[in-house]
Parts: sequence; C-alpha cells; structure tokens
Amino acid sequence: MKKHWSISTTVRNAERVRNFLIALKELDGVEWDNEAQMRYQILLIQKKFYGLTTQFFNSLSQEQISILKDPEEISYEQAKDIFDSKNYTDPAMRGRQSFNPLKKMGLGSIVDQKIRITSLGEYLLQDDYDLGEMFFKSFLKWQVPNPDSDDFKAEDGFCIKPFVGTLHLIKKVNKKWQALGKEPKGISKEEFSLFVPTLIHYREIDAQAQRVIDLRLAREGKSNQEQRKVLDEYKKDFAGQILDTDDASELGRFISNLKDYGDNTLRYFRLTRYLHIRGGGFYVDLEPRRHIELEALLKADNASPLDFENVEAYREYISDITQPVMPWETDEELKKIANALVAEMQQYTKDLRLKGGDAEEFAYQDIEGMHVDDLKDYIYQLRTKRRKLQDLYIHLGSQAIENIEGYIKALEKIHRFEGKKSIELERLATLALNALNDALEINPNYPVGDDNEPTFTAPANKADIECFYERFNSICEVTMLTDRSQWYNEGQPVMRHVRDFEDKHSGKDVYCLFIAPRLHQDTIETFWMSIKYGYRGATQRIVPISIGQLIKVLKALLSLRKQGKRFAHPELLDLYDKVISLTAEAEHSDMWLQRIPEVIDSWEKSLLSKV
Repeated sequence: MKKHWSISTTVRNAERVRNFLIALKELDGVEWDNEAQMRYQILLIQKKFYGLTTQFFNSLSQEQISILKDPEEISYEQAKDIFDSKNYTDPAMRGRQSFNPLKKMGLGSIVDQKIRITSLGEYLLQDDYDLGEMFFKSFLKWQVPNPDSDDFKAEDGFCIKPFVGTLHLIKKVNKKWQALGKEPKGISKEEFSLFVPTLIHYREIDAQAQRVIDLRLAREGKSNQEQRKVLDEYKKDFAGQILDTDDASELGRFISNLKDYGDNTLRYFRLTRYLHIRGGGFYVDLEPRRHIELEALLKADNASPLDFENVEAYREYISDITQPVMPWETDEELKKIANALVAEMQQYTKDLRLKGGDAEEFAYQDIEGMHVDDLKDYIYQLRTKRRKLQDLYIHLGSQAIENIEGYIKALEKIHRFEGKKSIELERLATLALNALNDALEINPNYPVGDDNEPTFTAPANKADIECFYERFNSICEVTMLTDRSQWYNEGQPVMRHVRDFEDKHSGKDVYCLFIAPRLHQDTIETFWMSIKYGYRGATQRIVPISIGQLIKVLKALLSLRKQGKRFAHPELLDLYDKVISLTAEAEHSDMWLQRIPEVIDSWEKSLLSKV
C-alpha cells in the first residue's frame, strides 16, 4: 500500500521524454504489435536515447560497447544486433515500457491498435516548443487515481490532482500564517518534501496546511540545533503515523524517499512557471507574476479528480493540448493580465533608465477591441519582451562588485549546491558573462520562470548561452560531467552548435567558451582536432577552461572593478585568441591542456598591469 504519490512514475527526465518521442514519431500510424514494440526499442538504441549505462553494457561485447560510446551514428542493423545480444525473455516488453511514460503524459496513444502522436506530443516535437507550457497542460490534468494506472488506488486513499493540490496547499499555508500576524513566505523545501507528496486527498488540504503551521510554531524561537532536533522528531512521528509502525529503519527509508520525491517533484512543478523560489532559494511560493491566473485556477478547481467512463476517455483528455480551457481565458481576465504585464514592464523600463540602461521602447497596443485569441498572443509578446528587460536589468546589476564576489563564491561552492548543478552552472556562467561589461547581448537558452530564473537546462539542439559583442560573437557551453561521458555528450554536439551558430550569425568571427569542473582528455582531443583540422569543412575556435579558471578570470575582473576600471570585450577576445594560438605551438592536445593555465596567468598579469 502506497502512502504518498510520486511524480517519477509519470514523468522522466524532460529531455529524455522528448527524445523518446522523436523515436516514436517514426512509428506514427504503425500497428503496435510485438514487432513494432521491438522496433521502437531498437530505434531508441540506434539514436542513442537508450542503452548508455554501465548496467546496459552487461552481456555486450567490447566492440558493441565501443559502438555505443562512440559519438558517431550507428545503423539500425548494429542497434538490432545490440538489442538481440541482451537476450530478453520478453523483448517486446522493453518497447512497451519505454512507451509507457509517453502514454501516461498524453504524448502518444494507441488508436485502433496503431501508434498515434497526440496533439500534445506534436507540440513537444516542434522546434519552438515551450517546455513549461507542455508540462503545465500535462500536470493540470494528472490525477490519482486514474483509469490508465494502478499505481495509486482509490482504496488506498488517493483522490487528488497533485499539482493543483500543491498550489492549494501553499495558498492555504500562506493564509494561515498571515492570520497569525506573520509575513507569508510559501513553504520551505523541507516542508515541501514532507507535506506535498503525502497530500493524497483534496479534502485533506486544510489539515495538511495546519500541520505545516504546527511544525513551524514548534520550531519558532529555538536555536538552529534545537530546530533540527524538533524537525527530526516530527518527521519520525509523522512517518510513524502514516506507516503505523515504529520500526526505525522503515521510518528512515520512508523519510529519505520523501526527500527524493519532493526534490524531483519540485524540479518538475517549477517548469510550469507557477511556482516561485524565494528566501535565498529555501522557500517555494506561488508565482506572484501569475496571481491573476492562479486565483482563477484555484477558484475553478479544488484539486478533486475527474470521473471518466473508461481509459480511452481519460487518454483522449490528457492528450488534447486544447484541454482544459483555462478559467482566465476570458476577455475580462486576459485584459487584467495584459495590463499587469504592461505596468511591470513600464516599471522595469523606468528603473533601467535610472541605472543608465538603454531600454528599447515597446509598441504597447490598445487592448480594448481585442478578441481572446489576440489577447493571448499579445500577452505572449509582453512576456517575451519582459524577459528582455529582465536580462538587461541583470546585465547592469551583474557588474556590481558585491555581485561579482557572489558569483565567485557560488562557483567555488557549486559542488555543494543542493539543486540541479548543471542548471546552476548555466545560470552562473550567464551571470559571469554579463559581468564582463560591454556585451551587446548575453542570451541564455535555458527556459525560465516569470522571475527569469532557469527552470531547466538549455535544450539539446541549442547552445547553452549565445553572446554578441561588437567585434565578435560567441557561444558558451557548460557541463558538470568530468568523466568520458563529457566527451560523448559534449564533444561533437559543441562543434555542431558552433557551426550552426556561425551559419545563423555570419559576418563576425565566432568563438566557443567551454566550461567544466575539469576537462577530460578525450574532449580536449576532439576540440584540438576541430581547431587544427576543422569540422564540417572549416576550422573552429573553441576555448576550453575549468570552473576554477573561470573563477580566476572573474577575480581579475573583480580587481579591475575595485579600482573603478571597466573590463571591455577586446580583453576577453585577447584571452580567447591566446588560448587558441597555443594549438599552433603545442605538439599535441595534452600539451595544449597543460599550458592553458599558463596563458590565463600571463593574460591576468598583463590585464592588471594596465591598471
């Protein structure tokens, strides 16, 4: 009997879901029999969307393992040979298991025994897909129990839409906390992990909110050590009541699982843009910039599951991107949203000009005569422009001495960062590049919430960060990988991103800054070859540095700023050229890698000597 719900049974890694869907697209309209199910799994292996783990390598030959690890494409026949080598008892079942997450999310379905990509799935396959919008539409409809799964049963007490229930819980906690004369702050990440996955019935929302309040009051006014003791004891009592046991090992496993499930749930719920991280990253609150939408949603939906005649009706509902119709998609509510966005943007513009920023005017429109669809399009334009204003605001603020010091400290501690480290590195790299003063534009490609904080890493088909300067352009690619998987995941993809960026933005030299905790030799060898001999017909300019070396560059910048000096992009270009010119002197890639620190030291001394 399950005592909590888990998002992991419904949604996997966001990028992996899309990759699985790309492979499934080749079977759209094909009869979903055993042969097609095996073919699907083979396609996943061929496209290297599946099978790149040490566990999968068991029973494979060294040659087959080398084929999988090599970044070059493999043939369908080679993939089939690998699949057959696994000697599965039920080979077709593997394809069915890989299809299940797509089916549960409403991205693919079986109609008349044939594979069909749904409207929600087709949306995710578009080049300009919005990951946040897709997950929002999916989570709004995800309910437990549901006719398509036996994971969470009504007889076990499940009766809730988890995402909508979570929004209600946060609102209720804020209301109760405010009634005590205290400032609402959402719920802490610890409270989230403890009370969100264990909220299994919509009628328990008020009682669960009261438990949050009771725990807070029990810890209030105590030292940090005493607060931790109260929390630990509460967790044991809370878990004991749920499991009806006092077995220490069982309670410990349950509490540990709640932490994992809570972290995973928060990461995915954040993608919707309806949750906001505040309080130095420790609290989760309702997104204030979506308060009109949230008020309408929570008024219209109490988080109770819907009734469906059969599993087909449920699948049709969750796979239809046009459903549900949002309660704020009325003329009156959309105008409120548009007006709120305009007011926020006008304030940004005013603040930017006070700071000396050049905020380009936006052509605001008269919304009185607009129809609903036109209003929705206009709101999308406003939010896009608001992100540009937020980016400019960040660019100006990033050059403050205290902020540069903050970036350095955060980079030094990134290995201890409790969230998704790859997302944090993209965020910090973006801020670091902004701090280098005179870029025309620094454009990170990661999706963001309304607070302009990243909710996920940049999609695989784009560079992590695009940088535009007066004399050159560049991209920046980052990774937290340090072993040979760094070469596999970043080597050829980085070279491809550089070439695609060059094709799109011709007229200036293009560089690539590659940042990792440490640089793997196979990655360096790949970049060495692209610089010396070319990729797709032309040489490239790739500058690989470690996080520690990025910190060194920022410390040099900090020294300049403390003396009232500016760092101009020609100085950055000089560093890039010095690193690349090493390849003409070094005899091999090992020597190049070894001498990069010397170049950075020499560049730093030269830079500071000009002060």
